[in-house]
Amino acid sequence: MATRKKAPAKRKPATAKSARKPTKGTAAGRAAAKPTIARVSAADDREQRRQPETLRLRRATPGFTVGDIDRSVAWYRDVLGFVVADEWHREGKLLGATMKAGAVELFLGQDDWKKGTDRKKGEGFRIYCSTAQSVDAVASRIKAAGGVLTHEPKDEPWGERDFGIIDPDGFKITITNAV
Repeated sequence: MATRKKAPAKRKPATAKSARKPTKGTAAGRAAAKPTIARVSAADDREQRRQPETLRLRRATPGFTVGDIDRSVAWYRDVLGFVVADEWHREGKLLGATMKAGAVELFLGQDDWKKGTDRKKGEGFRIYCSTAQSVDAVASRIKAAGGVLTHEPKDEPWGERDFGIIDPDGFKITITNAV
């Protein structure tokens, strides 16, 4: 004799009453209200970062206002080893340039002197750049091109090797090995 299989029971759709959250007075409600500390998965972490979405930058390009654009372009190109990626001219006069070295870009812009000709530039500012190249070799090349280091390549307590230099307008640059 053949037996018949019984069809699986159908679930009832959730109703407003059955889909309610547990209330505080119940054990389930007290457990739901109790804060828990748990490690979230990477997927949950990414989802949390989206709500609300936070600022996520891909790069930063500092812009320096310089006293003599021609001198600064020449210094970044000939002493540090940047290349001129773009220039801005007005009426045949150079007003600004994008300088590029590897993945790093800097904008140099001619000061319009609206804040006075004795305004100090570079005060309280330092940019840190890392390289996979030998810091000692880069420093030697810069010195051979006429650059004056603020400190020779040295090993830092945090494990990097770096040196410092100041551009013609007083902007401080530290070049370090990539970690």
